Order: sequence, then C-alpha cells, then structure tokens
Amino acid sequence: MIPPPSNHGRDPRPRDLLQPVMFLGLGFGSGLAPKAPGTAGTVAAIPLYLLLQPLPLPLYCALTLLAFVAGIYICGETAHRLQRHDHGAIVWDEFVGYWVTVSLLSTTTDGEWWWILLGFLLFRLFDIVKPWPIDRLDREMAGGLGIMVDDLLAGLYALLLLQLLIWLF
Repeated sequence: MIPPPSNHGRDPRPRDLLQPVMFLGLGFGSGLAPKAPGTAGTVAAIPLYLLLQPLPLPLYCALTLLAFVAGIYICGETAHRLQRHDHGAIVWDEFVGYWVTVSLLSTTTDGEWWWILLGFLLFRLFDIVKPWPIDRLDREMAGGLGIMVDDLLAGLYALLLLQLLIWLF
C-alpha cells in the first residue's frame, strides 16, 4: 500500500505517462519540464484552449467545470502516486486555471493573440504570487481539491483583471 502524499515522495518518470491518470495529471508530459513545470503546463493548455475557444460559452464553461471536477481526482491521485502533495510536476490544475482566465475572450475580443498571451502572463502571475486568500488555501487545503482550488482562484483573479483591461482598452 502506498503511504499518503507527503512533502518528500518521488519524482515522476517518463513511464508514468503510460498511466492515464498520471498522463493527465502531468499535463500530457509538460509537467516533466526540468525548469518551471507550471509555466510549461500553462503553455501546454493554450492549444487545447484554441480548440475549445469556438464553442458556445455555456458549453465551454461546462467543459471547464468538468475538467475542474475531474481534476480533483486526477491531481489527488497523481499526488498519491508520487507520494507528495502538489508536486510541481502536477499541472492539470494549471490547465484549468488558464482556461478560466481566458474563458470570456471569445465574447469580449476577436481572439487576438495578445489577449491570449496577456491571459497567460496574468494567470502565471497570480499562480506564482498567490495573493490572499489563494496563499492561505494553498497552505491549508489538502488532497486534489487543495491542488485545484488555488489555481481556480488564480484563474478567477486573472480573468477579472484581464476583462478589466479589455474594457479599458
């Protein structure tokens, strides 16, 4: 039996990508990046966003919500298998957080690349800095929900700031 996730655990290996849950949790392999795996995971989320972008907003939101709910299990199970809570290689939460950030771009812009890039930068900023209450939730919530919720909030903060900037400019 595998012990519960800790702060030590093991590092993921390329063969972990053969397991469907780990494949998703590690962001299709983007979480294996040796430097800045969270940034690599967010970059990997962009092509999927471009596939989702043309969908009607209610369907886009439903799929993002489904990805969030599934992410609770995906991230929790990946952390369990790596024996470490919120291992840096777990990046499914970055995918969902970024999709939240850019969720309204198809309704508020013509999908220009600079808004997609700005959404990326804003999401990474909030995900790294973790302003209140993100920092507190990141420290205090455990399991898959704890892994997912801080990126959801970072995505919401970035969404609000991005929409404010679109409105201003």
